[in-house]
Amino acid sequence: MSFFCRFEVKFLNKMKHFYTLIITCLTINIIFGQIHNIDRKGLIESEKKSASRSILDVNVNPNTLNYDLQYVRVEFDLDPTQQFVSGTMTSHFKMLANSATIYFDLAKILTVSTVKYHGQNLTFQQLSSDEIKINFPVALTAQTTDSLSITYSGVPVNTGAFASFEAGTTPAGDPVLATLSEPYGAKGWWPTKQSMNDKIEKMDIKVTTPAQYTVGSNGKLMSETILGNGKKLTYWQTNYPIPAYLFALGISNYTKMNSTITTTESSFPFLNYVYPAYANANTQASLDWTTSSMQTFEDHFGLYPYRNEKYGHMMFNWGGGMEHATMTSMVNFGQGLIAHELAHQWFGDKLTCGAWNDIWLNEGFATFGEHLTYEKLLMSSSQFQNYLANEISDITSSPGGSVYVPDAGLSDIGRVFDGRLTYAKGGFVLRMIKWILGDSQFYAMLKAYQNNPAFAYNYVKTNDFRDFLSSFTGKDFTEFFNDWIYGEGYPSYQIRWTQNTTTKKLTFRVGQTRSSSTVSFFEMPLPIKVTGSGGQTAYFVLDHTSNNQYFTQDVTFDVTSVEFNYEKQIITKGSTVTKDNNLAVNDINQKNISVYPNPAKSFIKISGLQKSTDYEILSIDGKLIKKGISNPDSEINISTLVKGTYILKFNNQSVKIIKE
Repeated sequence: MSFFCRFEVKFLNKMKHFYTLIITCLTINIIFGQIHNIDRKGLIESEKKSASRSILDVNVNPNTLNYDLQYVRVEFDLDPTQQFVSGTMTSHFKMLANSATIYFDLAKILTVSTVKYHGQNLTFQQLSSDEIKINFPVALTAQTTDSLSITYSGVPVNTGAFASFEAGTTPAGDPVLATLSEPYGAKGWWPTKQSMNDKIEKMDIKVTTPAQYTVGSNGKLMSETILGNGKKLTYWQTNYPIPAYLFALGISNYTKMNSTITTTESSFPFLNYVYPAYANANTQASLDWTTSSMQTFEDHFGLYPYRNEKYGHMMFNWGGGMEHATMTSMVNFGQGLIAHELAHQWFGDKLTCGAWNDIWLNEGFATFGEHLTYEKLLMSSSQFQNYLANEISDITSSPGGSVYVPDAGLSDIGRVFDGRLTYAKGGFVLRMIKWILGDSQFYAMLKAYQNNPAFAYNYVKTNDFRDFLSSFTGKDFTEFFNDWIYGEGYPSYQIRWTQNTTTKKLTFRVGQTRSSSTVSFFEMPLPIKVTGSGGQTAYFVLDHTSNNQYFTQDVTFDVTSVEFNYEKQIITKGSTVTKDNNLAVNDINQKNISVYPNPAKSFIKISGLQKSTDYEILSIDGKLIKKGISNPDSEINISTLVKGTYILKFNNQSVKIIKE
């Protein structure tokens, strides 16, 4: 992620011959180019680097549901000058059901030579669906723990959207081999289980290469052994649960720039494998700055999740960065890129989205990590406000699209890694939750969320986070998620205000329009700042729950101006603030009107009406369900309505009601 273009590195270099991406890089890119140096286009490119040409099921392969992967040992013989993989994968697994067969995901372009099981060869079939089906001599029983080894080789695809293993050259012309499997590409270079429901609990990673090369990977470096035949064996081990797509290798003539990260709570190795041309003072300064980012994230998110092993970076050529657990792959060492990928170690690596529909739980959270870094470490207050303004401009540049990826979008990698929705809007939704809760409760919630035993080093889905958020805070976030995560678009507000010259009371009338019909109304607390003739200021929160809603606020001074969304707390576009001395008294009296009970089973009442009024009840998609006249203090019968959400319209107001 460099610049302000909203993309992450996982895909672009390989996709440039397939797509023309039109990115609007805003003025702030130039102003803050050295501060906010994320190439969003490149970053997203990396994160969407791999896809499968024959996707059986991008979230869960049903053929792999009958076992639990527990320990994996991979043994590779690799040369970064060759686009070729040769290796053996040994898997220890626990059967979850009686079965005489077991499946692993593996690209059909790779050739399996043998499958060994207790010293004997097993029969197997490589399927066109990019699977290997293995047959046991007798059925294994549920809860049995067993193991087998798959030996294979071949030339992984390294072009277009389907590359996840690439032998190429550095900018200086030196050989480099790097892998990047997100989202669907792990099976493109090793036999594994890609389903988003099973993390490997432990991995031993053993890589034989020509002796002059250095191998970076996940976990702790156990040994580097010269074999005496011009080869070297590098052995990494990770004891933290890891999904298949976060296992990675980097092989080149790296220069090691290693040190230790020490924060107020932690100390662990900091290993950086950089191209020789980057082994300079500028890179060292950026690496030294990583400790500041680490400290900030530990303060706000909790302790670094992999402190028993390491953190580090290994360079690759894929346009941005990829958050491989414990050792991020990087194209450069820009501070914004460092921060984004580091934030992923908590959100994406320790807590991993449980389906690719929920990818915002990875990328939106990492984008919020950028917010935090810019606000606390890298930008002045005015610079940060400009950054937020540009984020909002990006988010609202199109009227539709949900943060949550619909099933129909999963085959479109550009939709999964949509910079506007998955990254920018996903990150800003978290900023809005912070606005609702306040900083203290919000960051306490994040720490509790990533430490929750049900989620830690496991998979999480959007509803899991929603329910945890509601439980932790005591606030029901169901409607908020329906609007901002599953729904589309954004609100525009029409705020009218006046002040009583005698009492100084302020009156506001707040209307709302929406860019997408998928959301009937955005209930949000609205941030208001007022300024007086003598420079006085006051701040208010208007709990906006219905259209054309009235509010009164007490002040002690003459107000000269009203500012809405003064610190870019919420997503909105085209909102207006107008002083209106002609607000009618009878309109002002409507501030006391309320609709109750809500939710309701049989009847609702519009309380506070001064006279009879026409009303309409509409379905959530705008269809008229019922209309009539409501008299002061009379009830409206809704007993015949089916359970669900409706819109009640009266007196130019719109109120969302729920029929139980």
